Amino acid sequence: MSEAKLKEELRALVAEISEIDEIPDEATFKDLGIDSMMGVEIVAAIERQYRVKIADAELAEFKTLSSAFSLVARKLEQPLAATG
Repeated sequence: MSEAKLKEELRALVAEISEIDEIPDEATFKDLGIDSMMGVEIVAAIERQYRVKIADAELAEFKTLSSAFSLVARKLEQPLAATG
């Protein structure tokens, strides 16, 4: 998947959950009015859609669309962990 496509998919997902039409790359989610409950819903949707796990410690990175994109892009580049 291209970086542009991933970023636009994330933008659409955040827009749908937050019910905000325009999600600028660098505006903080807090400034857009996205509260912690919406943030949890966004993270859960990203985990489901992209089959990635976002650790609690990584949630601090989830401040803007750009930072969320960077985190998800890194996760998608990692090989899947072996399950026992």
